[in-house]
Amino acid sequence: MGKITASRTQLRPDPRFNSLLAAKFINCLMYDGKKSTAQVVFYDAIEEIGRKIKDRPAIEVFEQAVENVKPYIEVRSKRVGGASYQVPMQVNRNRQQSLAIRWMLAAVREKKGRATYLKLAEEVMAAYRKEGTAMAKREATHRMADANKAFAHFAW
Repeated sequence: MGKITASRTQLRPDPRFNSLLAAKFINCLMYDGKKSTAQVVFYDAIEEIGRKIKDRPAIEVFEQAVENVKPYIEVRSKRVGGASYQVPMQVNRNRQQSLAIRWMLAAVREKKGRATYLKLAEEVMAAYRKEGTAMAKREATHRMADANKAFAHFAW
């Protein structure tokens, strides 16, 4: 299925905010092993958020945004007697976080034509206000799970 990495156990908190979540996000943002570039993009985005949202520290806005995007329930395919059912299941904590990060980055990468840090700042602020592409993805996931409640008895 997914590739299992040791990143969870070896994760060092990021240098500026001493936050594990920020470090994880930077690692996921990174392309081609260019961590310093990813860090610059992330910190620029955080600074941009700081300029736009004055009432809270920008890193808190970021953490709340990731928290808002985390899905609590998702559908998994389950084969029962020759038919595949979409079975709603609880999402475990690690997967919640990685899905949230993945959706936010996917939303950022979908948008074209501006500096990545601006797109990232925008997406984080949207998620913080419970709107935006990543939030829409979460809502869709929850709706799917809701629609398939009838098959919940297949979850074991």
